[in-house]
Amino acid sequence: MTPAPVLRRWRKEVHDILDMGGIAHPLGYLVNGFIVTLIVLNALAFAAETVDELASRYGLWFRAFNLFSVVMFTIEYALRVWSAVEIPMLSRMPPWRARLIFATRPIMIIDLLAFAPWYFQWLVPIDLRILRMLRVLRLLKIVRFSPALGTLARVLQDEYRALLGALLVMLILLLFASTGIYFLEREAQPEAFGSIPAASWWALATLTTVGYGDVVPITPLGKLLGGVVMLLGVGMFALPVAIIATGFSLESSRHQFVATWSMVARVPLFESMSRAEVADITKLLDTRHFAPGVPIVRAGDVGDGMYIMASGEAIMSQDDGETVPLREGDIFGERALLDHRRHNRDVIAKTHCRVYALDSRSLARLSARHPDIMERIRDAAMGGAREQNS
Repeated sequence: MTPAPVLRRWRKEVHDILDMGGIAHPLGYLVNGFIVTLIVLNALAFAAETVDELASRYGLWFRAFNLFSVVMFTIEYALRVWSAVEIPMLSRMPPWRARLIFATRPIMIIDLLAFAPWYFQWLVPIDLRILRMLRVLRLLKIVRFSPALGTLARVLQDEYRALLGALLVMLILLLFASTGIYFLEREAQPEAFGSIPAASWWALATLTTVGYGDVVPITPLGKLLGGVVMLLGVGMFALPVAIIATGFSLESSRHQFVATWSMVARVPLFESMSRAEVADITKLLDTRHFAPGVPIVRAGDVGDGMYIMASGEAIMSQDDGETVPLREGDIFGERALLDHRRHNRDVIAKTHCRVYALDSRSLARLSARHPDIMERIRDAAMGGAREQNS
């Protein structure tokens, strides 16, 4: 085997281990577990170093552990960038451009900030206390390995308009409360309510129901306004929490885990699509898990969705009693979806399966943004007898 194919094989192995995890490579669980453990230990070490007794007794060990962590995070980052050309959407680009695009992803910037400050101190004189504070950024790396945090990030992205609206309402209410208490209390307590900015501290503490008690109204009208502000604060500051909780609940029920864009891009149907198209598809796919022996679809079920085998193996029944295996990348159910009919074949999970489902409503939204995607799905549906009979 020539050096180039060997290099590509190793690069794909690295990509599967680091970016796909245990789903694509057995070592993925071990490597990801090691990185997560290292991240958590870094957070604990950062906190322990602030204890003077521990810092003086184990300072050398703390510094050695920090150096070890920097080396590990650097190697991880370098390997991720090096293997980025194995991502189908980036493989068609020049390697330097593919790696540059990959390195500018937000999660990769977080990875860079996890170790870059340590190197930066050797180039530019910097206060070591500031450098120690930057080490807390390493904890953000945990986002890569936590589907729940990834889901929360998507919720914040999807609900940012509602959150900005709630923030605007709260700022308006804060201004009204600060202005009202300023006019009611400024003569009785000029040192605490001598200006609207000064009064805003009381308004903020009251609206958030924190109630420090360092500044309180003493006039009857001021107390009356304080009671009204308290009641309003309970409702208004609960609004963002309700928005996030509702969005998180909906997102969690739709996506049992985060189907990253690199995972979706591995499906043959999506390999030729652009990054924007795959990103839109990822948001619409519903990821489902099936244990061995559990039906994925049954004959007679309404054909309201198409399915893509992400991992595992399933079997599709035939009229002659034989079965056809379905493996990673195989599509089924698309004919029933496109023809608006019921499924006429049973599909049963043979092993533990992860399946991407795209329902009719999501497909309509997707085709509205990318009209040519319907033709691609129709071509895939006509590609073989297995799809035609699904």
